[in-house]
Amino acid sequence: MNEYVIFTDSGSDIKPEVLKKWGVEYKNLTFRFDDSDREFTNEDMTISDFYTRMREGGIAKTSAINPEIFAEAFEKILSEGKDILYLGFSSGLSTTFNSARIAAGELLDKYPERKIITVDTLCASAGLGLAVYIACEKKNSGATIEENAEYLGEICPKISHWVTVDDLEYLKRGGRVSPTVAFVGKALGIKPIIHVTNEGKLDSVSKARGRKAAVTAIVDKYGETAEKAEGGFVFISHADASEDADMLVEMLRSRYGVSVEMITDIGPVIGAHAGPGTLALFYIAKER
Repeated sequence: MNEYVIFTDSGSDIKPEVLKKWGVEYKNLTFRFDDSDREFTNEDMTISDFYTRMREGGIAKTSAINPEIFAEAFEKILSEGKDILYLGFSSGLSTTFNSARIAAGELLDKYPERKIITVDTLCASAGLGLAVYIACEKKNSGATIEENAEYLGEICPKISHWVTVDDLEYLKRGGRVSPTVAFVGKALGIKPIIHVTNEGKLDSVSKARGRKAAVTAIVDKYGETAEKAEGGFVFISHADASEDADMLVEMLRSRYGVSVEMITDIGPVIGAHAGPGTLALFYIAKER
């Protein structure tokens, strides 16, 4: 069995030091604010500074990773005699996965004896992070690259994402809700509940009035859909909203005895569109 490297991108919202501990390689998507031409990565600006800038009116825009960046990183691994299992940010939200696929196709012509398997997880933020975690666990158990990819093909469609945003203003900026809906929603304290579909796209499925009601709605969804609700494990991510993340943890633990495997920050890739205060829950469901 040839050695292989698990590779992902910053759409996973897993901290670099954690990815390094897991033995995972990655590349960064970039972002910039509309008043500057400078491109940043997640490592160039703290999460707190990023969301402070957004709260002060800054509009952030994100850019996918291009094939050349993937090709350079992939070739280094292939030249060392290793194969690559790439888990990508949902193709329903970014062209990043397609860039990795293009790079892989070009390199396999040059390294026909090597393997690059690309997996479109159709996941985002710590949903992708959860897929990477599962892939690492599978690899550590002795799975070959093919066995791991096959398992991911079965499990990724069951990784459920439930998200609530704190302020509709940011969805309005991105054209996901109308100015009228944003104005009325803000006045009434409406918090949308958003789900990632089987196609890896965001879909607003319901609304709650007030933050606690929104968090409760997410916990209810977990109870209804989790493959193993009692004593299951979850990942949580938040956009500079640690107190709300703590509220979600307490609800899950008190109602279902859930093990919270990881709490991580929502980075600029998702945060630029959802805004500060966003809170998300990820777990293995019966189906998405």
